[in-house]
Formats: sequence, structure tokens, C-alpha cells
Amino acid sequence: MDNQDYRPSPEMLLEKIKDEEYSESGKLKIFFGYAAGVGKTYAMLDEAKERFQLGEDVLVGYVEPHERPETLRFLEGLPVLSPRTISYKGIELKEFDLDEALRRKPGLILVDELAHTNAGGSRNRKRYQDVEELLNAGIDVYTTVNVQHLESLNNVVEDVTKVSVRETVPDYLFDRADMVKVIDIEPEELLHRLKEGKVYREERAKTALNNFFTIENLRVLREIALRKATERISNENQNEWMMQEKAANTKFLVCIGASPSSAKCLRWTARAAEAFHSHWTAVYVEEEESCKEQKQGLRENVELAEKLGAEVNTLIGHDIAQTIAEYARLSGITNIVVGKSRNKKTISSLFEMDFEDRLISLLPNVEIHIIPDSAIKKRFNPKSSKSLLKPSIIVKKSDMFKMTGILLSALLLCEGLQKFNFGEQNVIMVFILSVLIISRITEGYFYGVLASVVSVLLFNFFFTEPYFTFNAIGNGYPLTFSIMLLVALITSALTVRIKTQARLAVEREHRTEVMYEINKKLLATRGRENIVALVLDYAVKLFDRSVILYTINENAEMTGSFLQSKEEEDASFLNSEDEKAVAHWVFLNKKRAGAGTDTLMGAGAFYQPILIQGNALAVIGLSCKGGILDHNNRLFLRMISPLVAMALERQRLSDEQRNILVETEKEKMRSNLLRAISHDLRTPLTGILGASSAILENEGTLNPKVNHQLVVNIKEDSQWLIRMVENLLSVTRIKEGSMNVTKTLEAGEEVIAEAVSRIRIRYPGRNILVKVPDELLEIPMDGTLIAQVIINLLENAIKHSNEEELIEIHLRKQQELALFEVLDNGRGIPKEDIPYLFESFIPGSEKPLDSSRGLGIGLSICMSIIKAHNGRMEAENRSEGGAAFRFYLPLEEGIQS
Repeated sequence: MDNQDYRPSPEMLLEKIKDEEYSESGKLKIFFGYAAGVGKTYAMLDEAKERFQLGEDVLVGYVEPHERPETLRFLEGLPVLSPRTISYKGIELKEFDLDEALRRKPGLILVDELAHTNAGGSRNRKRYQDVEELLNAGIDVYTTVNVQHLESLNNVVEDVTKVSVRETVPDYLFDRADMVKVIDIEPEELLHRLKEGKVYREERAKTALNNFFTIENLRVLREIALRKATERISNENQNEWMMQEKAANTKFLVCIGASPSSAKCLRWTARAAEAFHSHWTAVYVEEEESCKEQKQGLRENVELAEKLGAEVNTLIGHDIAQTIAEYARLSGITNIVVGKSRNKKTISSLFEMDFEDRLISLLPNVEIHIIPDSAIKKRFNPKSSKSLLKPSIIVKKSDMFKMTGILLSALLLCEGLQKFNFGEQNVIMVFILSVLIISRITEGYFYGVLASVVSVLLFNFFFTEPYFTFNAIGNGYPLTFSIMLLVALITSALTVRIKTQARLAVEREHRTEVMYEINKKLLATRGRENIVALVLDYAVKLFDRSVILYTINENAEMTGSFLQSKEEEDASFLNSEDEKAVAHWVFLNKKRAGAGTDTLMGAGAFYQPILIQGNALAVIGLSCKGGILDHNNRLFLRMISPLVAMALERQRLSDEQRNILVETEKEKMRSNLLRAISHDLRTPLTGILGASSAILENEGTLNPKVNHQLVVNIKEDSQWLIRMVENLLSVTRIKEGSMNVTKTLEAGEEVIAEAVSRIRIRYPGRNILVKVPDELLEIPMDGTLIAQVIINLLENAIKHSNEEELIEIHLRKQQELALFEVLDNGRGIPKEDIPYLFESFIPGSEKPLDSSRGLGIGLSICMSIIKAHNGRMEAENRSEGGAAFRFYLPLEEGIQS
């Protein structure tokens, strides 16, 4: 049987990864109902009480009692977390204490009213964000929510009940829940409970009965809630791979703007995309500058799109329909959602194709979904294809002077043309040219339109008979004036439009160039510190704000790098503990926070996590002292973040690879060292055992000369073992590739004398000459280790020279270094061995350079000790014969040799 039939699909693997990711977090159970009073809180407390009686760690985090006796009775016997008191506008409010809940970390916590909006001063704006933190901390959560609070169903509920629900919960949290328990009672029974005062107090109950709690509303809400729960069950039971082809071929695109109708389109698209299990995108076309009110509306719609799970893209173009159609073709969009409202017909609209009709003509193979909305505020006109974001008229003195000066110049020029009889048509062209110039050098449509009207009036007043009046004798003049005004207006509008498009194109080109430049420099930059410095420098230049970038060091601690902007007076608050706490929260929760967000709104900066594959590598914070970031800046920051993430991840992988190589080399060195020890120790121990056994077995009968030689051999082998042990003790002081040396000021000649005295004991007949300077040379060093180096070098010289030959050791000062030399007159060093002299082994050879027997490690240990002292070591052959070994030690700390 073919094993390929049993390979998991990519969707199954992604789902498994998602399940593993959530497995480390807490479990979420939602008690779901269609209205207040159905018994969600009662059922939640009942189930929690059962688990508490079974011995589980249960804590009531926050429960809205609503003065219901049944609810208050069920709280008895359960551990309850004291609420946090917040003073808001002179009122004491009770809120869920998130920090205390995280500190206690129970196994299960109850948090009522998931859609609740926290009071000002809380860390998170919404309670569901508190719940997300609890889940991320590994705490199981029970919570309650009504159907009208789900974001995607918000407008559906509003259409049914005519009541606007402001507190909403993102659908992804509902979809993420491990279990949803539907709490359901008959609408008639709920109304009966409401009338008895079991849901609200008497006065509030009467108001509810006349508005939200009608039998018709409750029945429809119940149906919507049950349908939502049924969809969830269906999705859980349905095999995802069966929808794979359909989902892959279905892509939704929703057109949004500053209009409130965009919210309805977004919610409808979110529901449709969820039903089809498909990807969806929200786009808006950026054409011109917008007023503050429109920017706010656009930002709210963009945030709603992100909350609902859309990918938000910004397009640039004057012809909105053409721009969206082009994007849809390139992206493979199959379904486009647009909003439609009934507008009054105007003269211009009679000759203009509707936006949705243009889309149908441009995209005949794409399904167009039109979402009607008649309750749009008058100040918005989403239908207009001329300008999605109309700017407000701002009169500037400089532009008025420019317009006046150009019109006066045109008037004087036309007077000259008329004087020389160049004809009225040339006069008209001069005025049209002046309108074109005015539109080019001023801002907005206002000056071009005004100049068009004024130029026609000037032409009428100065150049048509009767002169210096606004009357015209000729029959053709009214048509001439009309055509002149129309041409001037069209020319002015086209000029402003082209200028706007050119400016937007330049901005996009600049953004692309900056992205390319940053990417190129990040690819060429090595070292985390250099990457951080580069990012800070570019961020300050791009955003004109002070920036702080937090990364994780080798000790898993968060470290911040700060760069002050010249545009701000003082942004040192970014280094405060409060701001660092916000960045730490962003690291842990992998979500943005700070100024302009719904989390930790009181922070002085906007903090964005830099993520790669779901892991936070860094957090970048931009000062908001001069105002919060607008959508374009946030979008640009989001575009830069992946580049920074890739650079940091590449550096992290490079560091890991280097560490692996170091560990591999250290492991190899360890293995070689063990081989060296096993081989080296076996020979002298065998000699000692053999000699001592021979003496014991032949006691009294052994020849005195032979007996003496055996004792000498035992002594030599024992001395060799002592030197080996000393070298091994030096090796044990090597840690993580360097030596742990404790330096003190030592007299160089005393260290040499100690080493020579120990050598003379081992080799009493050798001729050793010592030369030291007249002045006392004090050197910061570990005297024991340096003495061991000198001993190893002297022993090496003794091994490779004859007994009668002189061995010299010199000490002298060379600038800021102390120079030690060991010279011999022996056989010298083979040229092919010099590059590997201070390594334990020769490549391709099993014998070391510094050993007369076995696998010695003396010279390699010498090099390690000298490097630990920030010194250097070298060796060469002497011209007169023999070898010279030198090592340099700095005379002061911090000096490199």
C-alpha cells in the first residue's frame, strides 16, 4: 500500500502546531447565552463549585452580582479574589485585579462578563485582554458572554433590536475557546424572570422590557445564538481537508474607508470568510490628505478589520475602482464586498457610472457583494469615486498672495497682447495658463477653482465690450465664458490631481527605497549590537521620534538601547521602570501596547513586538510625547519589523552555530585529552610497576647497579607523572575556552627563579642561564600558572637539546609589555611543524609536537595560559641553531599585547 496516502495535509500539520501552541496555555470555557438573565453566571458558579469540592484550585476572580440573591448564594464557600478599586471621575469603581490573579496563579479562575470595558487607569482597556493574559500564563478560565457582544454579529443584532451594543469581543477569542456551553431558556420564561426582578432592579427592568427585552427581539437573538453555536459544532465535526480546495479558491476583499458603513461591511465579510474557511483582505485607497475626523474614522475601521482577523492593505490611486480592480486581479480575489447607500441624484451623477457598476465592468468574473446601509451619517459619502478622503479648506496667506500675483501678471500680459492685437483667443489661453500655474504652486483645489472664476471675471471685465463692466454685448460671449470656466476648472482639477498622485507616488517610492536600504544594510551588518544601532538610527530618522529597542541578552534578560531624537527635548522617560514594564508585557504577550492602543494606554510610547514564527525577538518603542502614531506610521513600522526580525534571527542562528562549533571543538579537545591521558599515564605507570615488581621479587639477590637503575627509572617516571598532573591541574582551570586567572602584581625574576629551581631538582646537571633587568619588573599575573609555562618551555628545551648545551631564559621590558624568552641550542623546530606548534595534535599525525613519549599537551597549555593573561606567544628557529620561545605579558590591565 502506498504510504503517501497517509501523509498529513499541510492544514492538519498547521492545526497540530496550533493545538500544541495552545496546549501550553490555559483552557478557556465560555458560558454562552442570547441575553442577560438566562443563567450563564449561575451555571458557571455551579460548575466551578463542583470542581472546588473535588479539591481543585478554584478562584472567583470577578463576578457581576447584579444584586441577584441566587448568584450571591452560590459565591458562598468559594475563594473570592478581592476586586481592585479605581477612582474614575470621582466615582469608586470595582474592577478585576489582574496582577493579583497572576501572582496567585490558581488552576481555574472565574471572570464574568468577557465583553466588559475596564475603567480608565486599568492595564487593559477590555476584560477579554485580561483573560488572554490569564490564558497565556497557563491558567484555566471560565467566563460568560452574550451573542450581541460578538464583534462579527454586532450589526446584525443592532438591525434586529435597534439597540447599539458598544462592548464587543473579537470572534477569534470565541473560536479559540476549548469549550462553549450554551445556556438557554425560553424567551417567555426570561421575561417572567425579568418581571419578577430576578435579572434587574424594578426601574431598570421596566426600561428593558420596553426596549431590548421584547419577545420578538429575544426570539431572534436566541436563534442567532443557537446558529452560532451550531456553526461551531459543525466546524469542529467537519473534516477540514474536504474544504481545502474550496477555501484555497475563495478569497474575499472588502473595501473600507472613513465611513461608518465600512464597519458593517467588515463584519459581514468576517462572517462570510469564516463560513467559507477562506482568507480575506481589507483595503482602502489613499488619495489625498484627510481631516482629523476622517483619520479617526479610518483608524477605527482599520483597527476593527485587524480585530476581526483581516489583512489590511493600503492602495494609492485616484480612480478607486480601477485601483481596486487591478489589486484584485494580481491577488486572485474571487469575492469583493462594497457598501452601498441610497443617495440623492445630482446632475453630475447622471453622467457618472456607480462605483459598484464600474467594478462589475472591470471584473466580470469576480462576485460583487453589495451591503446596503441607509443609516450613514451625512458627513460621509462612501459612494463618491472622486475622493475617498476630502480635505478641509484651509486658506493660507502665502497661497493667496501667489494666486493674486499670478493673476495680476496674467492681466498685465493680456493688456499687452490686446494692445498689439494678438486676439482674444490668446488672452483666454494666458488666463488658462495662469490657472494651471496657480494649481501647480498652491495646495488643494480651492485656489485653482477660485482662480478659474476670477480669470473669467477678469476677462469679462477688461477684455469684452463694453469694457470695465460685467456685461457682454456679443451673443457668443456667454458660451465663451462657460467654456473658459469649464476648461479652467478641469485644468485646475487635473493639475491638483496629478500633483497629489505625484506626491503620493514619491512617498511610496521613498518608502520602498527606505525598505530596500534598510534591508540591504541589515544583510551586511553583523553583531547584535550593530544591528540594534542601525535600527535605532533609521527609526529616529524615519519617525522623527526618540526610540528604544529592547532585546534579550545571553542571560535571558531584557536590555534596552535608547536613541534620543533631535526633534524632542527630552525622552529619557523611555528608560524608566514603568516604560520597561510595558515593554516586558509586550515581550511576554507578543502584542502591541502603550500609547494609542487598548493596553497600558497610559504609557508614554507605542511598543511593537518584533516577531518571527510566533517568537518575540525584540520590542521597539517609539516616543509619543508629541502625539500618538497615525495609521501610516504604524503600517510602516509593521513593514520594517519583519526585516529587523530576520536580521536578529539570522544573528541568533549565527551565534548558535558558532557556539555549536566551539562546543564541538571543546568536545574534540576533551576526547583528545582523555586519549592523551590514557596513553601517557599507561607508559610510566607500567614502568613503575615493572621496576618495583622486579625489586620486590629479587630482593637481596638483585645486582646493586641494576637495582639502582630500577630506582632511578621509578623516580623519573614519578617526576614525569607529577609534571603531567600539574599540566592537568592547569587544564582544569580552563573554563569556556579561557582561563579563570586571578592576577596580582608579581616580580618577574621571582617567578623565573621559582620555575628554574623546580627544573634544577628534576634535571640537576643541566646548564641554565638566567638574565633579568636591573630594575624590578612587576607584572600582573597568576604566578603559579606563569611558572608552569616557564617550566614547560624549559622542559621542552631540555628534551630537544644535548646535556652539555646551554639553555637561556631572558626577561626584559619592551614598551608596555614584559618579554620572556627561552632559548636553546638544540635541533630546532621542523618548518612544517611551526604552524601547529601550540596545538595538541598535528593534522594527519597521531604524535604531538611537544612530546617525547605519548601524547603530551605542554605547549598547548602554555598558549592557553598566556591567552588568558591577554598575552601572546610565538616560536621560531634561531639563526645560530636551536629554537627560541617567547611570550609577552601586558604590564597594565586592559593593554593588549
